[in-house]
Amino acid sequence: MNRSIFALQQVARRTISSSVRRQVENKVPQKQKLFQEDNGMPVHLKGGSGDAILYRTTMVLTVLGAGYVVYELVKAAFPQKKT
Repeated sequence: MNRSIFALQQVARRTISSSVRRQVENKVPQKQKLFQEDNGMPVHLKGGSGDAILYRTTMVLTVLGAGYVVYELVKAAFPQKKT
């Protein structure tokens, strides 16, 4: 059993160390330029349409959650009478 674990470790080590490394382009300067430009947009929306969708979804969920909390509080404050 120890021999099979050792063999598995060797295979895993070989595949990790022998894999070809990709050169990744550094996109930080372009992103810095985009986010620092003064175009009147709030910084949380400068990322594009994905940021706008995420922002709107968050706002809708927040409003719905707040409404549900108020509903539950009113329901707890005025319990139904048992007949």
